[in-house]
Amino acid sequence: MTQVLAFNKWDCSAIKVQDPGLIRYINVNPVIVPKTGARFAGNKFHKSKLFIVERLINRVMNPGHKGKKHYKSSGNITGKGVTAVNIVESALKLIEQRTKKNPIEVLVKAIENAAPREEIITIEYGGARYPKAVEMAPQRRVDATLKLFTQGAFHKSFNSRISEVEALAKEIISAYNMSAESLAISKKFELERQADASR
Repeated sequence: MTQVLAFNKWDCSAIKVQDPGLIRYINVNPVIVPKTGARFAGNKFHKSKLFIVERLINRVMNPGHKGKKHYKSSGNITGKGVTAVNIVESALKLIEQRTKKNPIEVLVKAIENAAPREEIITIEYGGARYPKAVEMAPQRRVDATLKLFTQGAFHKSFNSRISEVEALAKEIISAYNMSAESLAISKKFELERQADASR
């Protein structure tokens, strides 16, 4: 049986997800070209069956909004699959050069490190609003982390000399090293601190 390598380069067979809450939601079974189209569009929980790199590619195409406004809507955010695949593949190559490790393994560990465990919801009671800490659902933890990776990368590369590829690679490596330089890590600490204060 032929072994499938991610991007025909990286072996994912030895990668294990350490966080027990995320095991079912981070798929490390590789495909040669991780862009399968909208196979699971509209099926809420089926996206966790996608290879984790493909979920990152989909997020690079549309990094979402921040404060109900679309964060950035130009530059590399074109909705073009080929552009997003090239950005992610180049970022993974850069991660391999800098860390001398399997970049898919680095990405998985970075997601585990940066995935927030709690978040804040607002409860309205008698006309007053109160913040309340709630546990974050595992699939939402992965989604939120990928969103913060791409938003952090686009923010650093927008109107600057840093390329999108380099910014994304730096964001993932910082999260892998638990460095607050990563937007995802700093947001995780901030969210968990707020949740702790609102108990």
